[in-house]
Amino acid sequence: MRSLRDDRPEGTVLDAVVRFLRDTGMTTVFGNPGSTELRMLRDWPGDFTYVLGLQEATVVAMAAGHALGTRSAALVSLHSAGGVGHALGAVFNAHRDRVPLVVVAGQQSRSLLRLRPFLGADEPAQFPRPYVKFSRQPERAADVPAVLAEAHRIAMTHPRGPAFVSVPEDDWDQPADPVAPRTLHAGFTAGPEALAALAGRLTGCARPALVIGPGVDDEDALPEAVALAERTRAAVWMSPLSGRSGFPESHPLFQGFLPPVAGPLADRLAPYDVVVALGAPVFTYHVADDGPPLHPGTALFHLDCDPAQAAWLPTGTSIVTTLKPALTLLAALTRQADRPPPPPRTVPPAVSADGAKITPELLLDLLRERLPGDRVLVEEAPSHRDELHARVPVDLAGGFLTTGSGALGWGLPLAVGRALADRRRVVCVLGDGSALYSVQALWTAARHRAPVTYVILDNGGYAAVRALGRRIGITPVPGTDIGGVDFAALAASLGCPGAEVRHPAELPAALDRALAAGDEDGPYLLHVRVTPTEDALYTEPRGR
Repeated sequence: MRSLRDDRPEGTVLDAVVRFLRDTGMTTVFGNPGSTELRMLRDWPGDFTYVLGLQEATVVAMAAGHALGTRSAALVSLHSAGGVGHALGAVFNAHRDRVPLVVVAGQQSRSLLRLRPFLGADEPAQFPRPYVKFSRQPERAADVPAVLAEAHRIAMTHPRGPAFVSVPEDDWDQPADPVAPRTLHAGFTAGPEALAALAGRLTGCARPALVIGPGVDDEDALPEAVALAERTRAAVWMSPLSGRSGFPESHPLFQGFLPPVAGPLADRLAPYDVVVALGAPVFTYHVADDGPPLHPGTALFHLDCDPAQAAWLPTGTSIVTTLKPALTLLAALTRQADRPPPPPRTVPPAVSADGAKITPELLLDLLRERLPGDRVLVEEAPSHRDELHARVPVDLAGGFLTTGSGALGWGLPLAVGRALADRRRVVCVLGDGSALYSVQALWTAARHRAPVTYVILDNGGYAAVRALGRRIGITPVPGTDIGGVDFAALAASLGCPGAEVRHPAELPAALDRALAAGDEDGPYLLHVRVTPTEDALYTEPRGR
């Protein structure tokens, strides 16, 4: 382990960076090493953990899962231009999901940059934009520790997100002074006048609703959101395609997830005269139609810490604020409502194991019966997501994670990082198409004995794309069939045990085995062949 001598006035860039990482708790490093990172890895500290991912997008997603689990920034080490390019889809997800990451990429030696060398990155600070909050290659080697410290502070400032630093490989051995970490209090509250005006509208309205977005979970504001909902007796909806949980879904005020289509979304919110969106972009659409954002008679108020998001919303009144203090004040300013609560949402009836094939509905019903309440659920099964939300309620704060941007390959490695954050078993529900984007992360899960149970719903291809095709009258859609992949054997080749199940009668026992693994038992994969759905995407789940 490198010795850091406190009695010398100046050490190397590597000395200063190691000290800063230790001081800020970023001692678990997620990376895929290359030649331009070798000097960064010299004399690797014994109290640091290097988590190797076999492809850079999986590295970023694992780091994101760890950051979400620890509620602090995670360090990512990428390899030069090619590695950053591989990782950008996951960086895009981290940006949209407000995950605090400090991404350090290697760069060729400064002495070679004018010659456009092999592995050199042209304009490295521009490469990951606009999906990072901060991006720099320091002008001098001596500036690297200070720039890294600035990146960390920016990543952890609301709205949180990834920050990027490019470091030429010969910088690590140059002299530099250490940088002390600074305390950062990033919360801010809107003026009391704005919140008092909103409290007046909530007190005087007839039919209020709250729309919960990923910002509620990001800011640990679930208790405050529940308190406001109960005080106002508001109907509670989750924002479309939210990447996080933010409200207990078994709560009697919870109504479901808003659809990512303009017309149906406006129809869901039409019964309410005042809608308050909390940390939610609200108008996240996936397919186009001619519907308005909201119908006349529905007034929207939007609370979020991101002024850019407030600026692009097409309608409503935005209040720029962090949520936790604002919701506490808003609840105190709002009179306890005596209006009747909204009727509880309709849930689909349980299905029986009839026939010779496993339906997604049957699998999800059995999963709901067996899923412990303290388990984090990670999802990346786009064609079954509506059914999952309808049949598997999540009540735990931070208990649901998925991609908020739609870039696939996020869920499988995200679950690895989340499990490593506190060594508590995570359950990850994946489609077969999604799993193949990042299946190599199973190797990392096995190597670190990450407690993750993977359940793969294999419908033979990109069923969500086929469903979207049906929605707009395009059938068949070429390039959407996969099939023929033995996921249990593939997992075993990467060190992850697993099993396959094909018949409904086998499914309960197979799920029991998959979910019974202890937090010390490492990963397990259950490959379930399910019947493909023939519905168009974003229709009501069957059985309602």
